[in-house]
Amino acid sequence: MPAQRTSATDLPTLAGQKRNYRERVADALRAALIAGELRPGEVYSAPTLAARFGVSATPVREAMLDLVREGLVDTVPNKGFRVTAVSEKQLDEYTHIRSLIEIPTTAGLATTADPVALEALRPAAQEIVTAAAAGDLIAYVEADIRFHLGLLALAGNDHLVEVVGDLRKRSRLYGLQTLVEADRLEDSAQEHLEILDALAARDEDAVRAVMTRHLGHVRGLWAAGRPVH
Repeated sequence: MPAQRTSATDLPTLAGQKRNYRERVADALRAALIAGELRPGEVYSAPTLAARFGVSATPVREAMLDLVREGLVDTVPNKGFRVTAVSEKQLDEYTHIRSLIEIPTTAGLATTADPVALEALRPAAQEIVTAAAAGDLIAYVEADIRFHLGLLALAGNDHLVEVVGDLRKRSRLYGLQTLVEADRLEDSAQEHLEILDALAARDEDAVRAVMTRHLGHVRGLWAAGRPVH
C-alpha cells in the first residue's frame, strides 16, 4: 500500500501545544520514517529532503539534528544523515518499558479521569480509525500520538508523557506495516475507541486488557503469538 506524502505545514499540533517550525519539520520527518518513505541505512541530504517536503534546508538540517539526539538518524560528514536501523531486541525493550508505564497509568485513569476530558479525546480516536481505513499511516501515527500522549497527560505527570513520547519516537511504531500487510490495522485502530469506552465505564480491568492487547498489536507481536512482556 503506497504511503501518502506529507509536509511540515500540514501537521497538527500535539496535546494542544503550539509547535515551532523546526518541531513541525521534525514531526514530518518522523512520519516519513514511520511510513517507510525514509529507509534505514540510506543517506539523505538536507537540501534533498527540503525539496521533498517543500521547505528550506535550514529547518530540515536543524530538525535532523534533533533526530540525531533521539537516535533516529546518524550524521554522515559531507553527505547528510543516515537513518538508523532498530533491532528486534531494541523494539522488544521499548515495548517492555512502554507496557510498564502505559498499561497501569491508563488503567488508573478509570478511577481518576474527568469524563469530559476523556470524551475530548474521542475525535482523535475516530481520526485513527478513519486513517486506518484509508491506509494513511502518516495520519494514523499523528492521531495516535495525540491520543495516547493526551490520554497519559490526564494522569498529571508531564515527565511520564515526555518519556513515553521519546519511546514512541524511537520505536517508530514498526508493527504498523505488519498490520497493514495482514489487513489488521483497522482492528488495532478500533482499540482506541475500546479504551475510551472502558474508561468511560470505569472498568479498570477492561482498560488493562485492551491496552495490553493494543501494545501487542503495535509491536506486531500478535503475529508471532508472543505476549507483551
